[in-house]
Amino acid sequence: MKTSRRQYDEEFKRMAVELSLAKDSLKTTAEELGLTPQILTRWRRERLPTQKANTSGRVGVSQEQQEILRLKKELKQAELERDILKKAVSTRCPASSPGATGHFSIHESPSGCFPR
Repeated sequence: MKTSRRQYDEEFKRMAVELSLAKDSLKTTAEELGLTPQILTRWRRERLPTQKANTSGRVGVSQEQQEILRLKKELKQAELERDILKKAVSTRCPASSPGATGHFSIHESPSGCFPR
């Protein structure tokens, strides 16, 4: 039986790579996104320059500057996670499709109440 391969758009791939860099954990990010670490590794290799600047162990950076860098990294990670979730909801949620009202209707049971 032949299985079909999932197709990911460039925006998803870019956001997944950025998220994996922000989290510093390729395996965890891959699991959260439902990917294999090998796919995410390939996407990182394709999208990152060959020489990456080493930001860890900077010389002459004060504690406040290190904290600012850490907080910026956390903010970027949270924003990427939010963007990925927004995209996932917009593509999978039927209420977001055109013509859907997004309202729920409540139906009573035939006896008029729920069984106890």
